[in-house]
Amino acid sequence: MEGNFLIGLDAGTTSIKGLLIDTEGNSETIIQKEYSLEYKGGDRVELHPDEYWQTSQWIINQLIVRSGINPDKIRAISFSSQGETLIVLDKNGTPLRKAIVWLDNRSVSEAKEIEYKFGKPAILDKTGQPEVLPLWPATKILWLQKNEPEIFRKIHKYLLVEDFLIYKLTGEYAAEESLVSSTLCFDIKKKVWWDKMLDFLHITSDRLPAVFPSGLKIGKVSPEAVLSTGLSTETLVITGAYDHAAGAIGAGNIAEGMVTETTGTAMAMCVTSDHPVIDLKLNLPCQCHAINGKYFLLPYGQTAGMALKWFRDVFCHEEIGEAEKTGKNVYDIITGMVCDIPAGSEGLIALPHLMGAGSPEFDVNVKGVFAGITPNMNKGHFIRAIMEAIACMVNRNIESLLNHQIQMKEIRALGGGAASDLWNQIKADMTGIPYVTVQSSEAACMGAVILAGVGSGLFSNVEEGCQKLIRLKKKYLPNPVMFDEYQKVYRKYTSLYDHLKNYW
Repeated sequence: MEGNFLIGLDAGTTSIKGLLIDTEGNSETIIQKEYSLEYKGGDRVELHPDEYWQTSQWIINQLIVRSGINPDKIRAISFSSQGETLIVLDKNGTPLRKAIVWLDNRSVSEAKEIEYKFGKPAILDKTGQPEVLPLWPATKILWLQKNEPEIFRKIHKYLLVEDFLIYKLTGEYAAEESLVSSTLCFDIKKKVWWDKMLDFLHITSDRLPAVFPSGLKIGKVSPEAVLSTGLSTETLVITGAYDHAAGAIGAGNIAEGMVTETTGTAMAMCVTSDHPVIDLKLNLPCQCHAINGKYFLLPYGQTAGMALKWFRDVFCHEEIGEAEKTGKNVYDIITGMVCDIPAGSEGLIALPHLMGAGSPEFDVNVKGVFAGITPNMNKGHFIRAIMEAIACMVNRNIESLLNHQIQMKEIRALGGGAASDLWNQIKADMTGIPYVTVQSSEAACMGAVILAGVGSGLFSNVEEGCQKLIRLKKKYLPNPVMFDEYQKVYRKYTSLYDHLKNYW
């Protein structure tokens, strides 16, 4: 096949995005479609797996239609994927129940049981995960065994979202190393399924997909998938990456000491390393990178952009209406309300932990908080407080890294939050580290495109793909005066959490 066009799909928590581009970075077409998660009570979050596939089909088809590209010219497709969301299929490849989304916290007691059985040191040594949380698929598999035994007995395959999309496109059960690193079932050093964990969960490795490196050819698009997507039967399907690893590649974060920070639904940082960093004192996840032989540390918080989206949906109906009438981006409208609010939001401090806290606290019990409300405050104060809270979340993780002699000179900003000049500057001022944005607004999709290019032979390696496709956009230098001001905000943020952590 002689085509030089590539597709990267980014299967996120609340939407899927698609990028179609050629190997010189030309003819870029981007499509996005959202879906709504199903919240059941305070701790259960689900979505039918067909939503992921139907949305992906629509996006692929629209990329082809809107770009006008002949499908025969599309050489390969690869993926960036949310982690941890669990999908279970029967022998016919049909979902047995709704996907248990990674945000779901139903398996708290199962997480404690796994921790008691294996102990934190052994789990960290094998999986790179310093905490046993209900996020991890192993805890949810144990929950299914206990609470849905009829379904558990029928399960033929346990998949994650990328695995499911690969299956729907090719009919093959295949996974890749970066995504399965956070299942709690994968040995990140030996790069095999961890048998002792599988035994404890009463499953065998044949119930899991085969695991491959990122950027590897799995097969061609099946005739059935051709009919629904519009792709060619010659288009290659390539293993992709965990979304933060894909975003790191899409931002050029491919060498040790480089850092990317994504503010999307969640906040996550990707700190590239040449070797696994296994240290309980550091208390940060370490996972296989999408770059063969490398690893990355993953400081994260479950709710970042989600907190702003929640505030928008609940309190900003007027602004949503304005956006619908004018065609403006609703986030541009609501963040524009922040401009006249001084740094520190006049004393209003937020804890953005709507679904528990990630690193370095790892606290599933903490809830969201606004503290310091006064009568003179308006929506802008609350919006700015949320933006500053996410910057505090980033800074707390950076502080943990610096305390363990992990240095960083520059942070490359990704995700929806990177589109905001104000938010990037707040983060640079809060952390004291320059923030840099990249030209492509969809770095995770770009990372998937680069992996598609590597797996299909259009790029000799990830480095060549980055050199050809990545362009830097803007640099935000920290203001020393604002840095001092934001340290006061940061101290209030950490003090508020420390005083409330036992409240919940």
